[in-house]
Amino acid sequence: MRKLNQLILFVLVFTVFNCKNDKKTESVIEVAEHEETVKLPTNTIDILTRSMEFVMADTITSGWNTFKYDNRANETHFFRFVKMPEGITSENFKTESDPVFEEGMDLINEGKTEEGFAAFSKLPEWFSKCISTGGSGLIAPKSKTYTALYLEPGLYSMECYVKMPNGKFHSTMGMVKQVYVSETDSGNVAPKATDTIDIKEDGFHFNRHIPKGKHIFQVNVLSQKLHENFASTDVHLVKLEPHANRGTLESWMVWYDPKGFITPVPNGIEFLGGFNDAVQGSTGYFYANLKPGKYAFIAEVPNAKAKGLFKEFEVLD
Repeated sequence: MRKLNQLILFVLVFTVFNCKNDKKTESVIEVAEHEETVKLPTNTIDILTRSMEFVMADTITSGWNTFKYDNRANETHFFRFVKMPEGITSENFKTESDPVFEEGMDLINEGKTEEGFAAFSKLPEWFSKCISTGGSGLIAPKSKTYTALYLEPGLYSMECYVKMPNGKFHSTMGMVKQVYVSETDSGNVAPKATDTIDIKEDGFHFNRHIPKGKHIFQVNVLSQKLHENFASTDVHLVKLEPHANRGTLESWMVWYDPKGFITPVPNGIEFLGGFNDAVQGSTGYFYANLKPGKYAFIAEVPNAKAKGLFKEFEVLD
């Protein structure tokens, strides 16, 4: 009987040990597969920000391109492409739409919320005809992010409208640039994704088992809508430190909140890029190198959690 008990104990220990090793091996293989798949492209279109500007080529090729955004500033930024209607240039944004947003935001900051929203009715007719075509998610200071977009030929306005500590939009401080996308196709193809995020009517859908290491996230805009803040659904990747306040982050993502989208970002929050808003049917990609810890995908919309657009996940060691 004693020998039988010892044999049973040995089998149990052997089984548990091997199960653990199998799981560990699977995890190592999974990470290795991701690492092997993800290689940063070398033929990028480079964008540089040192303070409140976009330094990049005035003309770029159409089709698929990967944009390397180097944010050397001391503030969190992003870039967003908007295809402009015929006859509209970035100068129209600076002189006709930016002042309206500034007026409305100034009133909201003064506590005159109703008057502030009423001011937005002064937006020019052409504003609603602009087509959002993607861009990077928010990216922390002194950081880089890679975003792959497909752009049709035409004239685009590129902007960042994070707010300065005094509440002024970055776009009114110089972060608006006109970019011409030529008829010449880049000849590039879309990256090979390691992970997929689907934007649907009920929010983000993705596999929450995300291993550490390098990733290429493919964002599929299967459903799209205009939210209360004049923005459509996008995806921002954020690292959450243990002391991060989720409620504060959710409120911060709403630009018309006096404390929203403003420098500095909430404590314990680091933005790592993403895919900015684009029309329904669009697809975009962004690269990320994830270390163990807690993360979230969040959209720049009011009440993101209730809309399924603020979802957390954990990357294990």
